[in-house]
Amino acid sequence: MLSSGLTLIFSMMGVLNFAHASFYMVGAYVAYSLVGIVGFWAALLLAPLAVGVLGAGFERLALRRVHKFGHVPELLITFGASYVILELVQLIWGRTAVPFTPPPELQGSAFTIISHPLEGLSLALGKASPEMCAGAMCSNFPLTKVFMMAVALLMLVALWLLLTRTRVGLVIQASLTHPEMVEALGHNVPRVLMLVFGSGCALAGLAGVVGGITFVTEPNMAAFIGAIIFVVVVVGGIGSLAGAFVGSIVVGLLQTLPLTINGSLATLLNRFGAGVTPDTLGYPLLRLTMAEVAPILPYLLMVLILIFRPKGLLGTRED
Repeated sequence: MLSSGLTLIFSMMGVLNFAHASFYMVGAYVAYSLVGIVGFWAALLLAPLAVGVLGAGFERLALRRVHKFGHVPELLITFGASYVILELVQLIWGRTAVPFTPPPELQGSAFTIISHPLEGLSLALGKASPEMCAGAMCSNFPLTKVFMMAVALLMLVALWLLLTRTRVGLVIQASLTHPEMVEALGHNVPRVLMLVFGSGCALAGLAGVVGGITFVTEPNMAAFIGAIIFVVVVVGGIGSLAGAFVGSIVVGLLQTLPLTINGSLATLLNRFGAGVTPDTLGYPLLRLTMAEVAPILPYLLMVLILIFRPKGLLGTRED
């Protein structure tokens, strides 16, 4: 969800927004404040709009002023904005986590996966009863995760349709490649770019609302997820919405599947008779399990992508 908004801003404006995760955090906090006033479902719509207005104002008052100086000032001003937003959030809502809980409709589990040693895997809708889990391993899949996946897919489809099947999308794309021609046709290019940046921030705000009820709403939530979305965008291909989707799946699997493997290279080599012992050269690295190295695997993949395929999995190189 985050990489879609970041990809929209970069593909349309050529700006790599380092404050994108900060707008994600603001979306969660704004929705938390609105829930007590208008309820969750209204906050789900109003919080992204508020974050979009904030992003559009940032582009109009700050980013546009440094655009003529090149990409480095743009990177620096978005990088600085992330720290300013963090301090403002801590001043308004405090430095500790806030109790942003899912609405009653999204509480509980969507289904339960039951792993029985004799009967194999089975699936139960909702939460399984204690009798069903007797002598088996049960894993509940939260409703919030299902909701997150549904919103992410709807966001991807809506963005693709907007950019490829509507007049607005054509104007947006033409404003980046042929701004003089678009202005000659009567369109306000700076306003179009401001709306694009605001829309990208609104998508981040929407992700923040959903992420806020699924995970923990705290000031560190931006730093926790900020780095990984750049990995997703680089792996999938900078500027490619399809690449952002594929990159998200690849990085997500790379972060989670190794957690189920307790083996290490030393274990694998010993199975083939290598005889790895604590005295073996490089043993401190060989003994690391896949679960221990899982957090660095996405960044290792990003390094390999930059070396062997700099345009990403589905990106296109521009001359």
